[in-house]
Amino acid sequence: MTANTEHPSLLDLPPLTAEHFAAVEDKVAALLRTGCDVVAMQGEALLPLEACIRSAAAPGSTALNVVSGPYGETFGGWLRACGAEVVTLSAPFTGAVDAEQVAEALRRHPRIGLVSLVHAEAATGNTNPVAEIGEAVRESGALLMLDAVASVGAEPLLTDAWGVDLCVVGGQKALAGPAGVSAVSVSARAWERIAANEQAPRRSYLSLLDWKQRWLDGGRTALPHAPAQLEMLALEQAVDRVAAEGLDNSIARHRAASAATRAAARELPGLAPYVVRDQDAAPAATTLRAPAGVDAREVVAAALEADPRVPLQAAAGALAEEMLRVNHYGRAADRTVVADTVRALAAGLRTLDVTGAGTGTSAAAAAVDSAEAAWDATAST
Repeated sequence: MTANTEHPSLLDLPPLTAEHFAAVEDKVAALLRTGCDVVAMQGEALLPLEACIRSAAAPGSTALNVVSGPYGETFGGWLRACGAEVVTLSAPFTGAVDAEQVAEALRRHPRIGLVSLVHAEAATGNTNPVAEIGEAVRESGALLMLDAVASVGAEPLLTDAWGVDLCVVGGQKALAGPAGVSAVSVSARAWERIAANEQAPRRSYLSLLDWKQRWLDGGRTALPHAPAQLEMLALEQAVDRVAAEGLDNSIARHRAASAATRAAARELPGLAPYVVRDQDAAPAATTLRAPAGVDAREVVAAALEADPRVPLQAAAGALAEEMLRVNHYGRAADRTVVADTVRALAAGLRTLDVTGAGTGTSAAAAAVDSAEAAWDATAST
């Protein structure tokens, strides 16, 4: 068998030093606008998300879990497994949670010590008003844990200014980086709460306290284990690329892609944005409601048959029949990619003979024109 030499630079690399590892963490901290500790964890973002909950949610404590999509539902299961009493605040997947709803839940349940929240749910295409929610959580004295995996690099994320105590990010969405490494920022308040939890994981892959004791408290001079070198280097390159583009420019590009996709969908027969209000729509991904009586998976398959390059997928689980998703994050938040996706959707609808879609290319042209106009309007603001 002939050796694969397509990527020879991925092998025989010099060791990743503790100094370099710490430098990558510092770059992530700058991206998160935080002066708190940042730990780069050696796995997909579900690792630090579960680590945060199992570290901060003690048995007998009370947590408020905001559910605006499937990840919020996952957090509720972890919280209950920790022995916490869970107060669930659910928002329709077609919108966002209201900050006043969070404030009211905190008033009604004064024992709440932890609030878990997803900033942007790529799976449902919505985004939550973290700044306003963070203010309410701070006033209550609770900790705020934020899943910012689908928002970092795509919309403003002001970790310290918003009072986020545990902020988890990954590199695989708007940063267009690796999925195999992630990071979490931890406030001083959060460290105190975690240290006081006798059930917080220790000597475990889920242990934040192990990272603190073996890495942070020692001045980040000796790594506690062999680092995931390729993933850390890829994360660094992803963050550097965003810095070179300019974070504001990256955010503007994702916002323009979202606005363009939503505008085009309104011109395509049978389709409609799943998230109703533009201000509730996540910049990293747009979810669309399939035409009545048509399975969303068939729309996706027909569109990909027309152009297999476009970033389309069907939703999962209970939403699979009714929702499809346009992933315009990272390098796919691009004007040409959005236009190609719109044309593929139009072609797929024509193939399925959706009412109004079989009139040649007029629907596609109108949708692309709307996308272009929305991109220009959004990019200029």
